Amino acid sequence: MRIDLHIHTSPRSPCSHLGLEELIKESKHLKLDGFCLTEHQVVWSLEDAGKLAKQGDIRVFRGNEFTTNQGDILVFGFYKDIKELLTIQELRDEVNDAGGFMIAAHPFRGFKTFGIGQLQMTVEQACRRKVFEFVDAIEIGNGKLADDENDMARKVAEKLGLPGTGGSDAHRVDEVGNWLTVFEKDIQNELELVEELRAGRFTAVKGD
Repeated sequence: MRIDLHIHTSPRSPCSHLGLEELIKESKHLKLDGFCLTEHQVVWSLEDAGKLAKQGDIRVFRGNEFTTNQGDILVFGFYKDIKELLTIQELRDEVNDAGGFMIAAHPFRGFKTFGIGQLQMTVEQACRRKVFEFVDAIEIGNGKLADDENDMARKVAEKLGLPGTGGSDAHRVDEVGNWLTVFEKDIQNELELVEELRAGRFTAVKGD
């Protein structure tokens, strides 16, 4: 099952220029089975997500992208609409209580410019980032990052024994599906999505 785990839409994510109709059209053109709405600090209602899924005849799952003191975190299975900034520990506690799942989003964004090249960061050094103590998985394929930034995330995930996910981080229609997560099983709802994430039955793949 081909799912884009990281999507931002307008106007719920103010930085996005991706409308819902074009998201659905492009997702079907790319033969995606579904996508996850991961707006910035905004949770879609189950009713609205259900209407969108019915309208587009495609699976629509809800997530959230939280900004913490240790970077951005994709969260699934946690639906509190929290606007204030949380520390990574506070978010972990909340998500644990809800039985949710946390993914370190684009953990090496910008390191091509500011870290990997200039500081000669090793994989061992990268593994020491505090964020990795609190997450269940690492986004190893992000459609807005350079290959070496994604490659560093992949190497860290492998070193730490954490699963790696893929998502486009789309803010425009041409970015949809640039990276995907391919699940081994069919996923009908958000409970099953979290279950499959926890089981690690998926692979991050670059879009066609």
